[in-house]
Amino acid sequence: MNEQQRKEASQIKQSNPSDVKNDSESNLERLKQMGSDELIGKYFQTTYEPPNLKKAKKRLKKDVDIHYDFSISEEMQTIGEGKKFLIRTYGCQMNEHDTEVMAGLLTDMGYQTTDDVNQADVILLNTCAIRENAENKVFGEIGHLKPLKLENPDLIIGVCGCMSQEEAVVNRILKKHPFIDMIFGTHNIHRLPSLLKEAMFSKEMVVEVWSKEGDIIENLPKVRKGRIKGWVNIMYGCDKFCTYCIVPYTRGKERSRLPEDVIQEVRHLAAQGYQEVTLLGQNVNAYGKDLEFEYGLGDLMDELRKIDIPRIRFTTSHPRDFDDRLIEVLAKGGNLLDHIHLPVQSGSSDILRVMARRYTRESYLELVRKIREAMPNATLTTDIIVGFPNETDEQFEETMSLVREVGFESAYTFIYSPREGTPAARWEDNIPMEVKKERLQRLNALVNEQAKQAMQQYEGEIVKVLVEGESKKDPDVLSGYTERNKLVNFRASKSLIGKLVDVKITKAKTWSLDGELAKETAEVL
Repeated sequence: MNEQQRKEASQIKQSNPSDVKNDSESNLERLKQMGSDELIGKYFQTTYEPPNLKKAKKRLKKDVDIHYDFSISEEMQTIGEGKKFLIRTYGCQMNEHDTEVMAGLLTDMGYQTTDDVNQADVILLNTCAIRENAENKVFGEIGHLKPLKLENPDLIIGVCGCMSQEEAVVNRILKKHPFIDMIFGTHNIHRLPSLLKEAMFSKEMVVEVWSKEGDIIENLPKVRKGRIKGWVNIMYGCDKFCTYCIVPYTRGKERSRLPEDVIQEVRHLAAQGYQEVTLLGQNVNAYGKDLEFEYGLGDLMDELRKIDIPRIRFTTSHPRDFDDRLIEVLAKGGNLLDHIHLPVQSGSSDILRVMARRYTRESYLELVRKIREAMPNATLTTDIIVGFPNETDEQFEETMSLVREVGFESAYTFIYSPREGTPAARWEDNIPMEVKKERLQRLNALVNEQAKQAMQQYEGEIVKVLVEGESKKDPDVLSGYTERNKLVNFRASKSLIGKLVDVKITKAKTWSLDGELAKETAEVL
């Protein structure tokens, strides 16, 4: 960058330093043409460094540090008094749990939550990058928020989560949505108080996205949704690098929490009266592989089953890491539920190979056999992608036959869409959309039929239901889930919310069950 360019950049900033905040795209465009990242960094925030997917792929051997000393600075502890926040969450349970942490941080700063964007002083979009549709929703929401920002310049709008870890996303926001106040990633959520302070007082866009994953911060505050079911992170990141998946880049390498910290958190939830805990991880059954001692998910669950909490689940598992020790422990039953979500993605060994899943159709079916032998009543659900590059009709039929053979009771099914930065995105997406849609329709018809058949087996049976609240469709009806994750609707007193009750199933539908309180339970009440 020559001296003339530097002078011109300085004149842009000095002439109206709030131009970018007022959505003057021309100045930003001039900066980008003149020298790009260096100038953008100085114009917005001196620490700005765009996220780098190549850096994110590097797995450093440095040990992950664990911190127990997190605190919010004194000046930020009351900054939110009399103000409100709103967090919109997209994507998986991990994102939902991250939202609980951010809500905890904001609450500890004095903010109160609201569902009304017109009342909010801080709006955060906690984003998902796993599919193109999720990104489109976020950018649509950003567009809807622009008039609010113009009407109320003091409103702080932030974009965080997995999308923020993508170079293309950050650059798009810088170029087209400069009214956004801050962008931060998945590794530095604990920095929210400091980033919010910078956004409030610098009046410049704050961008802090770490390509290298962060450490584990153990004592972050959380505001959990309700007091019935709780999520507990046991690990972060993923090292699998499936060729279609952006998660290893946005969430970093695998980092496991220490067993004693997980156990303490679950005990704390049990003491508070929680009825169910779900252990979370992008690849949850890889837990412990990065620890300095031999310890896995099976060992952790063997200890957790001794805690007085009715139900313990985990998600999402990878077939490659589902070992015999985990099966052995799950077979002990008790509060360890035998509903297992086991993403297969494809029934073709050839497609699995180019997906870099590192298992075959045959090894997956052998794992299913082992699970069914140890837990005859286990419920299996899965994820499946159709229309992966070069998938033939015969390879798709292999997926259909595997679904029939396993007998999945539910499946999340998706049409393949390339994610920028992944290996598969460089390949020709050569399956016509009409073919993808036709395959998806056939697959969904099969999954729906199997789900319906599985549900019909419950008619006349008495099942134990954890009552979560009112039905979304009828406030006079209660709803909750069985041990095998089946949704049950029934009429009863709202005093049962948060309790485990016996319900007799009277009618089976494809995705839910209708029932009535079992006679013995009704008599006790």
